[in-house]
Amino acid sequence: MKHSINKEVITKLADQFKGNDCNAKSTKQWSSFLSSGSHLWMDTGDIGLINQLWTNEFSALTTNNTLLNNEVQKGEYDQTITTITSRIKQLNTDDQVKEIGFCINAIHGLRLARLFNCKVSVELHTDLANNIEDTFLIGRRLHAICPEQFIIKVPFTPAGLIGARKLHDAGIPVNLTLCFSVRQNVIASLVAKPAYSNVFVGRVGAYFSNNGFKVLNIAEKVCVETQKCLRKVNERGFANTKLIAASIRSSEQLIQLVGTDVLTIPAKVVDQTNQEEIFANHSGIFDQSNGTINDAIVKQLNLKHLWQIRNAEKEVALHLSKKVPATTTELIHLFDHYGCHDIFPAFNANELSHLDSDGKIPQHDKWNGRVENYEVGIDALLNKAGLFSFMKDQKELDDRIKRLL
Repeated sequence: MKHSINKEVITKLADQFKGNDCNAKSTKQWSSFLSSGSHLWMDTGDIGLINQLWTNEFSALTTNNTLLNNEVQKGEYDQTITTITSRIKQLNTDDQVKEIGFCINAIHGLRLARLFNCKVSVELHTDLANNIEDTFLIGRRLHAICPEQFIIKVPFTPAGLIGARKLHDAGIPVNLTLCFSVRQNVIASLVAKPAYSNVFVGRVGAYFSNNGFKVLNIAEKVCVETQKCLRKVNERGFANTKLIAASIRSSEQLIQLVGTDVLTIPAKVVDQTNQEEIFANHSGIFDQSNGTINDAIVKQLNLKHLWQIRNAEKEVALHLSKKVPATTTELIHLFDHYGCHDIFPAFNANELSHLDSDGKIPQHDKWNGRVENYEVGIDALLNKAGLFSFMKDQKELDDRIKRLL
């Protein structure tokens, strides 16, 4: 974008925020989690909370549109927004809002990286979720602000896969987010080749509990099988993607997920784990019994798509790993050609409205027909609903910026 704020100005703006480096110590408790084989990230952008909870065992922080919005709504960046506005008055209002949003994202990420001497996962504006070229251009620009510490978060969408692959090919580490199944993660690793991909375990579990289905430990089962599959993909030289267990809801669930490559833990779960003095004494995801799931429910909801990857899905992912198409139309057409229609399904306006209004967890009774007919996967529903949820928070952030212009 012409007249954009350069790296030097963004760095100086970040310098204006005072704060002492964190004098964290190591703890036996969190060292036990490291010994299990998991890297520890904290899932928050709240500097005050991080200061209270941070230990030397944590190596990264992860933010997203929601977490950044939480910080912006506190008003701490209002003066910075005004300062940036004075430098870009020649831009139209929409471009001003996007440029300011970019700068605030970069400034907050810089503050986190400096204060806690760690890597920071920073997420792109949700308007880029369906834009290949801007995902690449803005992702590259954001990474250049702090290349040693920034990881760029890109959502699992057709454009996100292609844009993330372009970032990977440019040597930029990507965290491919909003994944909910084995197949989404395997496709992500083969096609986009990100440094990290995710299972949002809390949301997977919530889909079934909120909709009245008794399927014990299904989210943990999905995480276990995804971890196994990604390690096979990596061992065979197709990618080098680490799995993140995200959207962790409790200390109990955290213990079950021990052994995943990365645990990104919300501040409230870190605090709960501290209060309960929980230690990780084993590799949870590989030692636990995931229980059994009623075969009738598995068949009714086509649940195997959450923890298995079909041959057709492997074939299209391998095909795309060699050559990624230039457009999303080509990519979706290829998935459809291989018979994988339920990964990137088409939604009509009424269905999109349902997903938007339901929030992070879709109401299953609105989808049972399409799910049972293999027209849409539960992972695809959660993915689209998650993106819509982030869009709402991004809009709230953008609206605050507009009021300050």
